Amino acid sequence: MAESDENTVFVGNRKPTMNYVLAVITQFNKGTKEVSIKARGRAISRAVDVAEITRERFLSDLKVKSIEIGTESIENERGQSNVSAMTITLSK
Repeated sequence: MAESDENTVFVGNRKPTMNYVLAVITQFNKGTKEVSIKARGRAISRAVDVAEITRERFLSDLKVKSIEIGTESIENERGQSNVSAMTITLSK
């Protein structure tokens, strides 16, 4: 089942972790049954933090539905390179 971008929080390294936590909580408060947290490269550890902070401190009834890992190709100034990617899906 493909998720829409509405139910996906893309985690990066530019914003504080709590901004992403708030985005996940907001999605669940709107009535969404599952939210995917996606990250690539060095932001993967921050995505794990977002999922755990959300579950431990704010919405303790959430379950980790799935964790998917993989590699994505991205285009940068030096050409093509591969970067690790992770998607954590939380559900009520």
